[in-house]
Amino acid sequence: MLAGCYIDHGPRDWQIIQQENGRASIGLRGTYILSKDVRETQNVFVRVVREDSSETVLPWLEAKTLEGERWEICLNIPSGGLYRIETCLKPESVGIEYAFRGDMIQHIGVGELFAITGQSNSAGYGKDAIYDPPEIGVHILKNNGTWDLAAHPLNDSTRSIHPVNIESINPGHSPYLSFARYLKRELNIPIGLIQASLGGSSLSQWNPGENGELYRNLMEVIADCGGKLRSLLWYQGCSDTSSSLFKTYGERFANFVRALRKDLGSPDLPIFTVQLNRFVADPEPWGMGDEGWAGVREAQRRAARELPGVFIVPSIDIPLSDNIHNSSYGNVMLGERLAKSVLKHLFGKKIQADAPDIARALALGDGTVRLVFDNVGSRLYAFDLKPEDLPISISDESGNIQVESYSIEGNVITLRLSREPEAHALVHCQHETNPRPLPIIDAVSHLPVLSFYSFEISRE
Repeated sequence: MLAGCYIDHGPRDWQIIQQENGRASIGLRGTYILSKDVRETQNVFVRVVREDSSETVLPWLEAKTLEGERWEICLNIPSGGLYRIETCLKPESVGIEYAFRGDMIQHIGVGELFAITGQSNSAGYGKDAIYDPPEIGVHILKNNGTWDLAAHPLNDSTRSIHPVNIESINPGHSPYLSFARYLKRELNIPIGLIQASLGGSSLSQWNPGENGELYRNLMEVIADCGGKLRSLLWYQGCSDTSSSLFKTYGERFANFVRALRKDLGSPDLPIFTVQLNRFVADPEPWGMGDEGWAGVREAQRRAARELPGVFIVPSIDIPLSDNIHNSSYGNVMLGERLAKSVLKHLFGKKIQADAPDIARALALGDGTVRLVFDNVGSRLYAFDLKPEDLPISISDESGNIQVESYSIEGNVITLRLSREPEAHALVHCQHETNPRPLPIIDAVSHLPVLSFYSFEISRE
């Protein structure tokens, strides 16, 4: 080997490092080989430059030399990039530009790192064509253990070193390249993605209190990136819609969140979730039913209300590419919704990113029920649907109650019913496996109302 400097440990080409307070501490270690033709002291130096211009970010810094011709250094690098890390071995009397060669690390960034978790709509099964290209500064830790430019399919299993989350069929388009590119544009810093999802996976595979195999894999992958994340992206639930699972989904999801935050030493780690879309096939041969889908969606809605730092976006209006998977066009929409939610809740952007959510349901005593919603920009809009086409239903001890007419004013929907509801009346909205196609939306953001199920109607 030639005289010079060699890197044994440090960031990898294309890696994105999670920033903290605008900087990241990056440790490098390696070896050096002294030139036998030079009889003076030779020292290892390291610098960081902008990759697009070679302008200096950190000037040449002398590394600490160790026994056995080894060296180490810790670099405090500002957020941004892409950067190049250069090393060299400099004789004492020689200018740095004539130092002996050194290894380099290229295409690295200091920015925000997000883990992708969940099942097939997270892994990405959109099959239609759409323009959603790779972009420098949006990188991914691939299943083969290397960092690279992020490109579809993000959950590619080629040469995977993680057998537990290899897809059984080829995945396609997912929401997260659109998500990351949107964030990069708005924040002007690199975005890194960690892909750990698996099509068809159940919550038990992610919950360390149950099977936990995908949870353990996730923790290994995060540790491989330095152990720090900005946030976790979660889209899962279809596999838990059976009668034996949906009733405990909320409790088990909360256990997953608590364990994740504890094991990462990040008690406030934000979790961004997606409420389930629809399943349009005949549910009977698949062993699915309305109650299971309604129960999981309701648990997801409640989690965002009850668990601090958990946020949710809707997908009920997203177009499909088959009977259960979001289309590529829909994934781009969903990625932008998630990015806006991150911008609002993590970076304080003054944007409308939260979907309307049921807050109160009041029986007024004259066959009228008033629904009040949070997160409404100016007013709700129901496409001027006929009452029987409204995606809202009401039931009590005696059965379903017909909605005869309705009116909307701001964040309030007033329903006039065919009879007065009894003591234990409930209201539901787009809770079925395949609900009515047109949701109620926010007239400004066009985000649909979050699906809800068995929401209790109180009395004034």
